[in-house]
Amino acid sequence: MGGTRSGKSGMAQRWAEAVAPQRLYLATCRAEDEEMNRRVARHQAMRGPGWHCLEEPLDLAGAFDRIFADVAQAGATVTGVHGGLPACVSADMPAEVVGKVPGLGLSGVQLGIKPGMRPEMLSEMEHGARPEQEAAQQSAPKPGVLLLDCISLWIANLLACDLGQEDILRKVSALGERLAAPPLPVAVVSAETGLGLVPMSPLARAFNDVLGLANQELARACHHVVFVSCGLPLPLKGGLPEGLC
Repeated sequence: MGGTRSGKSGMAQRWAEAVAPQRLYLATCRAEDEEMNRRVARHQAMRGPGWHCLEEPLDLAGAFDRIFADVAQAGATVTGVHGGLPACVSADMPAEVVGKVPGLGLSGVQLGIKPGMRPEMLSEMEHGARPEQEAAQQSAPKPGVLLLDCISLWIANLLACDLGQEDILRKVSALGERLAAPPLPVAVVSAETGLGLVPMSPLARAFNDVLGLANQELARACHHVVFVSCGLPLPLKGGLPEGLC
């Protein structure tokens, strides 16, 4: 976990690359404009070979269940870091994506998620419109490590669906249950947004509150928690995982 451009994403990526030759990148953002397309392309170029990407902006617990089932079916034997880096933040919450958090200088939702859209409608949209991605994932080599990037954007997506704090935290708890004993090493990236001034807008304050509570919940579930600043790791729980640099 860390602030914007703290080096958290790159650090989580390098850790994953040290753990296994085949890695799965679980992305919570969707590229809906040219600026975001450029960001995604830059991230893809940084990842290089050995990475496969799965997009899931809403149902992370369901995505984990599907990934874990695939790993179990393949009979994967997992060694190394158990539970990964919990809230090690990434994606840096670009303004064009996160949106709806004006107090953080963010504006405009570019996710294909419209205000007032019911969560079940979004779930149907997400799970019914990606057959090519599902097919590619089925044919891809089974991953030896999973990198989720990022919790902060996921929380923003859920807020954009008009979910309240209690509903969001139930989803966070469900994700935490999956992180407690995963069948493969997992790194989770999340942002720390509570170290600055209290935002002016109610929505921005709600975002900060929910994200802070989500980070606490996930940190309790993870075996290692690392705070990243200026590209340097500071262990908060469990020491620095092997391979982290």
